[in-house]
Amino acid sequence: MTYTARDRERWVDEPPKRRERTPFERDRARVLHSAALRRLAAKTQVVDLAASGGHHSPRTRLTHSLECAQIGRELGKAFGCDPDLTEVACLSHDLGHPPFGHNGEAALDAIAAECGGFEGNAQSLRLLTRLEAKSFGADGRSAGLNLTRAALDAAVKYPWARHRGSVKYGVYGDDVPVFAWVRSGAPGERLCFEAQVMDWSDDVAYSVHDLEDGLHAGHILLTALADRAERRAVCELTASLYCDAEPGELEERFTALLAEPYWPQAYDGTLRTLAALKNLTSELIGRFCRAAEEATHCAYGRGPLTRYAADLVVPRAQRLECALLKGLAAYYVMRRASHERAQAREREIIGELAAALTAGAPGVLAPVFRDFYEEATDDAGRLRAVVDQVASLTDTAALAWHAELAG
Repeated sequence: MTYTARDRERWVDEPPKRRERTPFERDRARVLHSAALRRLAAKTQVVDLAASGGHHSPRTRLTHSLECAQIGRELGKAFGCDPDLTEVACLSHDLGHPPFGHNGEAALDAIAAECGGFEGNAQSLRLLTRLEAKSFGADGRSAGLNLTRAALDAAVKYPWARHRGSVKYGVYGDDVPVFAWVRSGAPGERLCFEAQVMDWSDDVAYSVHDLEDGLHAGHILLTALADRAERRAVCELTASLYCDAEPGELEERFTALLAEPYWPQAYDGTLRTLAALKNLTSELIGRFCRAAEEATHCAYGRGPLTRYAADLVVPRAQRLECALLKGLAAYYVMRRASHERAQAREREIIGELAAALTAGAPGVLAPVFRDFYEEATDDAGRLRAVVDQVASLTDTAALAWHAELAG
């Protein structure tokens, strides 16, 4: 299957460009030059930026997105996907993350209850199709970056609106028109193949690199992984958070993974152990990507596999191994008492800042969000403008503005 004129179509027609670039190359450039992508440089991934110290700089949401994009570009290319298209999806997948990551997301979801809630993936679509400045329709409404249909579809990880019991979803109620345009002709709630590549690349990138950052920060110790009781505790947490496996199955998978020869015996920050740790991350990424390549090619042939021509096949063994790496970060990094105390304070900051902005709106809002606030026809729309403002902030900007307005 090749990409059609419909895949390359944009929500708002644009005049022809003089420079010869493909539509997906143009999409990639628009995301790379977006303010939303730049802001990810000051948004925490897992290890706290301010408290990390030392020689190693932990990942931010931006560096994670760049690493996800590199993995996704190569993985997608192996299947015959347009590499710029898969890279756009990977670069875009975290744009909607608010300050303080998933913790901030939970705080904003509570605040936004009266306007439909808050979800980082739905916020990413909102940024791409409304909040980023680039194009406008004939009716004067913003079309955001005005990416192609295929690029927007590839960036949608949860192609459905919020419904009862759903934790994850991909669109807010007032963004349904553009979402319906993006998904026109799509088979139900099925993800396009490029979105599946993006999703697995995201899992691979953050599971492996959160392990690396946890080791660098001293939160995860290689010696602890040799302790059976520790491994059992990690498996129990992994089973409760990240997969449908029983702890016993995870223990077997964990033991097999740790038996691979590329695991370092120790890590002390010296050049040789730094190189050994970097080799570990490379081997793990290669392991997860090769498994998906081989299984998908076995099921669907050599391709090209694009849009809705196939589904990505990831063997259960590698899905469980990836889940275990997430479990390691959850057990040793995110469950630390100091981390939980910091998260509680972050939620307070988000709540107090949103309250101060609501009280001072529209005057205290940035001009772009002030416009959305003044254009709103009801309280829900005005609340959404405040939530959009808070979500746009970096961690440092949220802290500084909170100190100014509510401190």
